[in-house]
Amino acid sequence: MVTLRTLLAGLAAAVLTVGLALSGALEPSELGALDGLFELRGPRQPAAPILIVSIDEDSFDELNTTWPFPRAFHARVVDAVSAGGPLAIGLDMLFSEPSPFGPHDDAALGAAIKKAGNVVLGQAITLVAERVGGVEIAKEDANLPVAGVREGAAAIGPLNVATDRDGRLRRMTLRHRLGGEVLESWDVKLYRLAGSKGLAVAPLPAADEVLVNFRGRPHTFSWIPYHRVVDGVVAPETFKGAIVLVGSTTAVLHDIYSTPFAVAREMPGVEFHAHALDTLVRGDAVGVAPRWLSVPAAALAAFAAAWLAARLRALRAFLVVALVWGAVAAVTFAAFALGDFWFPAVGVSLALVLGYGITVVDNYIREQRERRRLSQFFSPAVLTEIVRHRGDAALGSSRRLVTVLFSDIRGFTSLSERVEPERVAEMLREYLTEMTEVVFRHGGTVDKYIGDCIMALYNAPFEDPDHAANAIRTGLEFQERTQAVSARWEAALGAAIRNGVGINTGEAVVGAMGSRQRLEYTAIGDTVNLASRLESLTKDYGTGIIVSETTYEAVKGRFIARRLGAVPVKGKARPVTIYTIVPADARKHPRAPLDAAATVREAAGPGTWAARTENAGEGGLALAGLPAGLEPGARVHVRCEGGGLAKPLVADAVVVWRDGGRAGVAFTAVEPDALAALVAARSGR
Repeated sequence: MVTLRTLLAGLAAAVLTVGLALSGALEPSELGALDGLFELRGPRQPAAPILIVSIDEDSFDELNTTWPFPRAFHARVVDAVSAGGPLAIGLDMLFSEPSPFGPHDDAALGAAIKKAGNVVLGQAITLVAERVGGVEIAKEDANLPVAGVREGAAAIGPLNVATDRDGRLRRMTLRHRLGGEVLESWDVKLYRLAGSKGLAVAPLPAADEVLVNFRGRPHTFSWIPYHRVVDGVVAPETFKGAIVLVGSTTAVLHDIYSTPFAVAREMPGVEFHAHALDTLVRGDAVGVAPRWLSVPAAALAAFAAAWLAARLRALRAFLVVALVWGAVAAVTFAAFALGDFWFPAVGVSLALVLGYGITVVDNYIREQRERRRLSQFFSPAVLTEIVRHRGDAALGSSRRLVTVLFSDIRGFTSLSERVEPERVAEMLREYLTEMTEVVFRHGGTVDKYIGDCIMALYNAPFEDPDHAANAIRTGLEFQERTQAVSARWEAALGAAIRNGVGINTGEAVVGAMGSRQRLEYTAIGDTVNLASRLESLTKDYGTGIIVSETTYEAVKGRFIARRLGAVPVKGKARPVTIYTIVPADARKHPRAPLDAAATVREAAGPGTWAARTENAGEGGLALAGLPAGLEPGARVHVRCEGGGLAKPLVADAVVVWRDGGRAGVAFTAVEPDALAALVAARSGR
């Protein structure tokens, strides 16, 4: 189910991503990713037979001249190349000003161009300032070659290149606007000329600007030193059937650029034109996904990531989002490497990150708020599970088997009457804090505090197969902790306290209940009422813990328990049998000598033995004269008579130690009146 918060998180991520994309803020990253695609794909073999006559540093040295070279040198190059029968010759240089060497220099080049008949010259469209009516305005200038040079040219086209915002060359312009005129670029002119001479070429793209499909790094196309061609040492057949581009490859002339394969300004402009021309010939200009596709894709990715982060735990959602991102990256690369198609995926990647991140942060904030709200009721471990299951969704009302514990302080009312209210509140907070820690340690949930009373639940909200035993362990530790607290309070205030605990196991309706304004995680039902009643009975029986028969049956044999009898309970047709739990250290309580005849019968076997009691206490007996066979842990039935007992003592017990023929047993169930008779016999009454 998609929640409003998930939709809002996805919307926020989508708006951020789309806004950044439309503003152009993502363009540098997108272009960097495109460069990475070129690197991953690697070089490609050029399709067109393109050669570069390279005006390099050696040519300056060998020809012993400076720039601009005499145009007579260019004429010799055109003649030498033309003699080999090339498809086309492109001069990547401007001749918009007369030669500084005189008219004859222009004439020499013009004659060579006319003779070759397949030379394409370049021009540069620039903005120049022009004053009109006293106002200076910018005007475009065609910068055509001078008349003496251009008259014999097969074609003339703009050499202008446009770098992206990061200064790199990636695109070629096919058509330029000059006033109302459309001028095809120098590359297009060469493409058309080569095609007219028999070279198989792909259809010209309809767009005015396309992405160049770079073939590789500098020197992907063959370079022939300019000075060697001028000197006539290059065989004419070298140029047969080729498209020959003549231009600078030296940084001295500042015609060096960065490209996807040459990020450190290593590619000469003339070689960029070679890549552009080869792209036109092969017809594999890189296609670009339109914005109407990439923008909605980014928005969809934002919502998808938000949905995943809302549905799954943070780590699992991260892994799924990472897989989605990997799939997007793989598809993007496959489309580029196999289909020459570029899908700008940075926007989609950012949308995935933002959709995931915003939702995870929102989840974290909500979880912390939920933790603060629920921490007073649940242990950290249970609280983690509740938050992991999305808060109140884990707290829905249901009928389930639970163990309910009620605990109350004996003597607190009289204490509070003698102490300042502020001090009472401080003491109560100290007590409840300690007892709450005990509840949490044994896997319980604090249902509520009612003054100095604590109500705790076990086996809710999550399953605890040992819930009854954990509730009893809580009650026993309550007794120990209360003794420690009482000692501190008695030393400080001269008042001692005791603790009463009632525990019952049964079905109850458990969950988040209350009004729309306030919910409380609680349990309701007869099981709860009986647990409260048992806690009240501890005062009447003078014992610390009373448990119901259902709780006793759930833990039978695991704790030392004594049957207290059956009591009538309001709303119950039959009396309820109740038990008290004897603390483990009750075995250490003072015992008095008792010489009585004892019959010991094995609970799980046929064995019966006669013995004598040595001493007795409220928690058990020491017996003498027992044969071997009854080892610690054995459950027995004991009957004692004589020795001052007003009536026979009958009890269920467990053997806790053996020493030769002697053994110690701890009571697990004993009739209250029989226990009273034992107490009387010990005291000599």
